[in-house]
Amino acid sequence: MSTLMVLFNLKEGQSVEDYEAFAKNVDVPGVKSLNSIDDFKVYKSQALLFSDDAPPYQYFEVIDVNDMDGFGKDVQDEKVQEIARKFQGMVDNPMFILTEQIA
Repeated sequence: MSTLMVLFNLKEGQSVEDYEAFAKNVDVPGVKSLNSIDDFKVYKSQALLFSDDAPPYQYFEVIDVNDMDGFGKDVQDEKVQEIARKFQGMVDNPMFILTEQIA
């Protein structure tokens, strides 16, 4: 299994409330419905531990992918493409990092 981690900030002027409603009501349920996905969670940064600096990213998505080939096919679906377009319209330059658990 691979885990996709997405780190991002909201675009300037993007409402936190609107993004979080989209994440809870559209993004997470839509992506979790894919056969290639085992789990999908979104986290909001609170603070940097032992620092007064702001975290470099406001949000983190953690997506457990059970089949990368299947995921590649799943994301071609028009419903998923619409979710992706809405996501891209809300976030600023997201970083998509493919990972594997080693310990």
